[in-house]
Amino acid sequence: MAHTNHENPGNTGCPGCGETAGPEAVAAALYTCPACGWHHRMEPAERIACLADEGSFREFSSGLRSLNPIDLSGYEEKLSRAEEKARMTDAVITGTCRVQGRPLILALMSFQFMGGSMGSVVGEKVSRALLRGAEEKTPVLIYTTSGGARMQEGIFSLLQMAKTASAAAELDQAGVPFFAMLCDPTTGGVTASFAMLADVILAEPGALIGFAGPRVIEGTIRQTLPPGFQRAEFQMDKGFVDAIVPRKDQKRIIAALIDLHSPGVPGSTPPRSGPWKH
Repeated sequence: MAHTNHENPGNTGCPGCGETAGPEAVAAALYTCPACGWHHRMEPAERIACLADEGSFREFSSGLRSLNPIDLSGYEEKLSRAEEKARMTDAVITGTCRVQGRPLILALMSFQFMGGSMGSVVGEKVSRALLRGAEEKTPVLIYTTSGGARMQEGIFSLLQMAKTASAAAELDQAGVPFFAMLCDPTTGGVTASFAMLADVILAEPGALIGFAGPRVIEGTIRQTLPPGFQRAEFQMDKGFVDAIVPRKDQKRIIAALIDLHSPGVPGSTPPRSGPWKH
């Protein structure tokens, strides 16, 4: 199954069950189908409103803007169109907030901005969020949705994989919890870097999670893939995802995870001696 963008949720039948619900009903259900729970794609501002305590979100690193490091023709115009479409300056927003009173550093990606692609600014903002978590001893949660590296920036986009992974390692060395919520879709270089380095890897129901897409894989191996391949449920069954969390439960689950990983809480995660989780 494939998710649809919620620019006009409810105007057509639900991709999951075919039922038609009005946009107001879909929005009230946190952009899910009121009948079957199908999760439409959601934008960062809406996620902040659902997750963070009211008025607690404070954005940082907002002044960063993408340049054109390889002088690719037309890239500046494409960035301008993406800014207008997503109403964001790049494909991720970062900030501090509270979730049921608990401090949290939050990064949220937008698929509306050039497919959530990871260029230099996305890599820098994610890295800063992770490093700030290590410095301030504050848990970090990243909502991922991406088609992968932003190839309009050439090798500079690929370097973000190493940079974000290094920042995740520093957070790990500091003994600070890192949570990831994989949303539809999470693919390419984002999956291959920080998205899969979290201490707890969560996913929304039905999210596409993988590196290469199913059609590319089928064309490469010349075999038919099993039903549900690369969906969140498939990935949890194979051990790549720890839990699937419906949107209505995310605030409660995130608050509980922060408590479980806090120093002094019985059963919490102690600081680790090495940079990578096992």
